[in-house]
Amino acid sequence: MADPNPDRFRAAIVTISSSRADGSDEEDLSGDGLAAFASGIGTEVVSRELIADERDLIAERLSYLSDELGCDLVLTTGGTGFSPDDVTPEATRDVTDRDAPGIAEAMRLASREHTPNWMLSRNVAAVRGATLIVNFPGSPKAIAEAGEAIAMALPHALRLLRGGSGGH
Repeated sequence: MADPNPDRFRAAIVTISSSRADGSDEEDLSGDGLAAFASGIGTEVVSRELIADERDLIAERLSYLSDELGCDLVLTTGGTGFSPDDVTPEATRDVTDRDAPGIAEAMRLASREHTPNWMLSRNVAAVRGATLIVNFPGSPKAIAEAGEAIAMALPHALRLLRGGSGGH
């Protein structure tokens, strides 16, 4: 259940990687990067998961983390590229009510100065109930770059989703 304190938010981190989910010994550096990002914007990381690139599984976990665990913010890493098994954006859209396109656009634009392939990222940001779900790339370096672009706006977005004042 979500904490009623308007300045304390609960976050979940989901790393989406079939190879790591199948028992690879490879360290989850992307998940570590997202956890650091979430803490850096003032959220409490209450869940960290590593799951396979399976659309139904991703959708189920996003729903659970939003509805049952009561997370205000769910951050995913991986599965946003062009590979056939990159289905994170589709799974996110399957379970969300409203898009938050400006967040995904800002993340892509932040990558523009770092890679000529910036426009190939298919990440999305969307809302399920009162939970913001943001898909990050799978690279720790790209997570830092994209995160920097949206860090200031996320706490405000989370307050708004809780019904707080917009302060416009």
